[in-house]
Amino acid sequence: MLVKLGVKRENIWLCDIHGLVYEGRAEDMNPEKAAFAQASDLRTLDDVIAGADLFLGLSGPNVLKSEMVAKMSARPIVFALANPNPEIMPDAARAVAPDAIIATGRSDFPNQVNNVLCFPFIFRGALDVGASEINDEMQIACVEGIAELARATTSAEAAAAYKGEQLTFGADYLIPKPFDPRLVAVVSSAVAEAAMKSGVAARPIEDLAAYRQKLNQTVFKSALLMRPVFEAARAASRRIVFSEGEDERVLRAAQEVLEETTETPILIGRPEVIEARCEKLGLRIRPDRDFQIVNPENDPRYYDYWNSYHQLMQRQGVTPDLAKAIMRTNTTAIGAIMVHHDEADSLICGTFGEYRWHLNYVNQVLGGNGFAPHGAQSMMILEDGPLFIADTQVRIEPSPEQIAQTVMGAARHVRRFGLEPQIALCSQSQFGNIVGDAGARLRAAIEILDAKKCDFTYEGEMNIDTALDADLRERIFPNSRLEGAANVLVFAHADAASGVRNILKMRSDGLEVGPILMGMGNRAHIVSPSITARGLLNMAAIAGTPVAQYG
Repeated sequence: MLVKLGVKRENIWLCDIHGLVYEGRAEDMNPEKAAFAQASDLRTLDDVIAGADLFLGLSGPNVLKSEMVAKMSARPIVFALANPNPEIMPDAARAVAPDAIIATGRSDFPNQVNNVLCFPFIFRGALDVGASEINDEMQIACVEGIAELARATTSAEAAAAYKGEQLTFGADYLIPKPFDPRLVAVVSSAVAEAAMKSGVAARPIEDLAAYRQKLNQTVFKSALLMRPVFEAARAASRRIVFSEGEDERVLRAAQEVLEETTETPILIGRPEVIEARCEKLGLRIRPDRDFQIVNPENDPRYYDYWNSYHQLMQRQGVTPDLAKAIMRTNTTAIGAIMVHHDEADSLICGTFGEYRWHLNYVNQVLGGNGFAPHGAQSMMILEDGPLFIADTQVRIEPSPEQIAQTVMGAARHVRRFGLEPQIALCSQSQFGNIVGDAGARLRAAIEILDAKKCDFTYEGEMNIDTALDADLRERIFPNSRLEGAANVLVFAHADAASGVRNILKMRSDGLEVGPILMGMGNRAHIVSPSITARGLLNMAAIAGTPVAQYG
């Protein structure tokens, strides 16, 4: 492989347990060794290592001594890959060569050389195009794909799996981590493309970009369901302001927004903090070059912002001094004012703090003129498909009119994902068999929806199992309007909706997309503190798509 990548054969000095493989040696030889035999009087590893740039060991423990490393060239490369004990321990090598670049086969040291980085994915690419062989071009493409990924920004998933490690390309991060989810798409597609170009692919792939996207869908649960949203977001070119711009997840999401969408991220935070964290995290993005920053401590628009907030809130007890303080310290309010001023199209906030605290400021600034928060809906991606839950956050005990609003909003947002809503209104009561407040409010909401002649399917009130089991529902209520399992559950109490959402998230490995704030015209979304960088990217795509086009 080294020769295929361009290393000169005469520069490779092969040693085994008997020492140097030299021309004329008879002991323990074979054609593979003979191909690298050197015409030399030198005989041992200690003899040949002087001035060497790279030591590549696949042998046994303690083969390479510190004094041998001291003889190597400046800033030597030491790949000591014997397992479980390498040819030399990293600290012993660095004792004599502090600037050495070191890799081992162990996970407890930086730069683990692990065959899991390539062997599943080189075969995935080969099999997907029906390759008749694994040729040199495909192997080199695999190597170059892994190298490309090492130089790229670390994924949020890998950073989470290796928390505390510095995952920025350099001496201690030459190789991607095995948990990096991007490996499958990067390596497999590179191998498939090389197989096609070298003429060994029996089933060439016409659209490599679509192939990469399909591979990503096998890794990221949300990829398939989010595809129509991302496609719509790419056509919208909206400006998304993140109120917690100093958060690591927001910074990673901002880079992915720039890479995967046509949206423009705007971050609220201190420029020096954001700059330092981008550098520390190994992100390529930089403030004022790739994205705009709003500095709450010093922004030329400060007067306009606090004055606007004061005008909106002066009859609700907010004095000029209080408005000034809020516009210096409250990044959610600042982001909302930016949307109010048409300096941003949508706000994303909530990576810390309580949902309704953020909602208060969003509603103060962006409510009115036909906009009012009337529900939060989460899409839970489960093994057997998506399930939407509402209202998880906004109204604790909604009225029938508010429940009907939530149902209509849920239908609109479900259609954003290319799905047709089948909505079940859920409670302990089942089609009128229990007299109680929740069931009565749901029944009244059904009457309101019936009067509006809605163009989507809804039914209730019913138990959750009845909503999800069509056979059970057929026995209990044969004339139900629902077909198959419901894909949306709407509750008469936020505690019930939130509880179901959290159980699915924590006990069924459900991946949440949301919460999606309904009723605000996509001008603001409030996420939960447990959201990931990938979740923020998904929310940015949702925020980047006008809701009106879905009716």
